Amino acid sequence: MTETRVPLIARAVASLTGSSRVTHLPSVQAVRARHVRSAVNGETTPRHEGPQRVTVVLNPIKSNADQARQRIAAVCRDAGWEEPRFFETTVEDAGVAMTRDALGVDPDVVIAGGGDGTIRMVAHALAGSDVPMGIVPLGTGNLLARNLDIDPDDLDGNIEAALFGVHRAIDTSTVRLERKDGSVDEHTGLVMAGIGFDAEVIAGTRDDLKSKISWLAYGEAGVRKLVGRRHPVEMDLDDRGRKRFRMRSVLVANCGLLPGGIDFIPDAVIDDGTLNVVIMAPRNMFEWFAVLGKVVFKHRRSLPAIRYYDAREAQISTEDALMTQVDGDETGDALAMRVTVNPGALTVRVLSPTMDRQLSDPA
Repeated sequence: MTETRVPLIARAVASLTGSSRVTHLPSVQAVRARHVRSAVNGETTPRHEGPQRVTVVLNPIKSNADQARQRIAAVCRDAGWEEPRFFETTVEDAGVAMTRDALGVDPDVVIAGGGDGTIRMVAHALAGSDVPMGIVPLGTGNLLARNLDIDPDDLDGNIEAALFGVHRAIDTSTVRLERKDGSVDEHTGLVMAGIGFDAEVIAGTRDDLKSKISWLAYGEAGVRKLVGRRHPVEMDLDDRGRKRFRMRSVLVANCGLLPGGIDFIPDAVIDDGTLNVVIMAPRNMFEWFAVLGKVVFKHRRSLPAIRYYDAREAQISTEDALMTQVDGDETGDALAMRVTVNPGALTVRVLSPTMDRQLSDPA
């Protein structure tokens, strides 16, 4: 199957899951405008000057991992710095222990090289510290990268930003999940967490289709799961009182740009200290099409099937355990989800809008 033969609704649903992959950088102008605004408002600090001790948490199974390793090492050598230290992730640990090991050598930067899961695990270990994170996206969704105007296809440019970029403080979120057996676990979120339909789509995507049609496989799963019942939910935003409603999905986001060119939450900014809560509650296919139309075409008309709120903390509880996800990673069934924003908790390195390129173009 080729990309042009996939139905439009499948493409749109794939984008709504937040886990899809595209072959171009979407909505560059919108993201850059937000980034430039933040830089003008003084929300970035100057880049590191002088020699650096560089550490890299790398997912070795990614297709460009070896190239990234060689290029980072070459740039450090050319700069006259000591050799970078590499810490490889494993199936059992996507990066937390490796990041803690990296912090043990007193680095000037920890570069996360991998997919959204690796980047999220590195961020989890770095949040609240004064060590910045460089981002070299090597995955499929690359959600955080896209929201920071980082082109996943520009390996040299991303290494440049990770080594020479300015520092920008961004928000993270703490996602607390309560399980049916009474257990509780916490995750660090960078982009968005969800409960309901979006998580079901991620969990239901077929691996064999991923290998054949890449990100469009999520659209296939989404179309299969469009028809379904709404779930009773209670939600409390910033302790303003619990409200009951029925929904297909609740998303709690730090930022809103998804692959496929979809700016799902146009008002979301990654460093504004606020979470953006989206409730999707369509009752039938007609209302699903209305939701997709509103998101894709960005019209401002209010719809009962999709509602937006702002909060610093969102508490959601359900009668039945529902599937959850954090930044596109399946995180299991939960009866309750609490998401709390951590303003400016993570420092990342990004290219300044006026920064000169310091790496030559690849031959």
